[in-house]
Amino acid sequence: MLQTITKQPITIYQPGLEKIIGMVVDALDSPASKRIYRMSLTEFLAWYVNEGQPQLSAAVVKKYKAELQAAGMKAASVNIRLVAIRRLAVEAVDNAVLDEQYLSGIQRIKGMRAFVTRTGNWLSKEDAQRLINSPDQATIKGIRDRAVLALLIGCGLRRTECATLEFRHIQYRDGRWVILDMTGKGAKVRTVPMPAWAKAAVDKWALSAGLSTGRIFRELSRTGRIIREELTPQGIRNIVNLYGRKLSLTVAPHDCRRTCAKLAHKGGAGLEQIQLMLGHASLMTTERYLGVKQNLTDAPCDHLGLDLN
Repeated sequence: MLQTITKQPITIYQPGLEKIIGMVVDALDSPASKRIYRMSLTEFLAWYVNEGQPQLSAAVVKKYKAELQAAGMKAASVNIRLVAIRRLAVEAVDNAVLDEQYLSGIQRIKGMRAFVTRTGNWLSKEDAQRLINSPDQATIKGIRDRAVLALLIGCGLRRTECATLEFRHIQYRDGRWVILDMTGKGAKVRTVPMPAWAKAAVDKWALSAGLSTGRIFRELSRTGRIIREELTPQGIRNIVNLYGRKLSLTVAPHDCRRTCAKLAHKGGAGLEQIQLMLGHASLMTTERYLGVKQNLTDAPCDHLGLDLN
């Protein structure tokens, strides 16, 4: 006589959760996303353990969401944590750590509505020009830093994209220099036109540093010697913060990206071309809906109105 064995729900204990968190984070491409998801899930794990490690279910996640809301956390922050927890649940089911019956309930939990739309910060044309020309061109560090600022503002790059950019990406196409086949957020691939003055800034840095292959930007010592074969996204942030403070400007790397879009639009560049250049999430939708093809002859960065001194 065969016995019918009923599958019992599995309570996830801390070691199991830590392993699953690692799987969730490792599946992400962006270093920034990895950092945010790990932080979000580590916070959830600490709360979960403090709650006595109950069966992971929709009720538990709803309770966590309610406590985040009661603590005054903004909608965007709550929602990213819920997304991370949903991925955690999927990974737990795939690894037989969580019974599948609990997954659908967790996935149906809605995020908070965001009633405020953030417009972000950007620079005027005059302040953008001041920022680009603020690094001291008599030093190797100043030459590097101006090239960084030129690409952030001139090409609208994210700081991670700027940090990981390689010389092989810069190529000559359709009568102009472009950053070819750049892989950006969400693994989206795009081609980014370069204004002539941004290319000149990069060329001056490459010549001064004696570089032609690998990562374009490198970490320097105080004496200007290359000490690492890369520059981290945090290093890019530090450069923007340094010169922003010197000019009494409130500016972050992503503000440079917004500045690129704003100045290009004011200069007459088409909105759809700006979307293509920046590689926004709606890129493919825009292309299908409008039948837009990227124009490398009259690119958004040609309308910024900036130059090097």
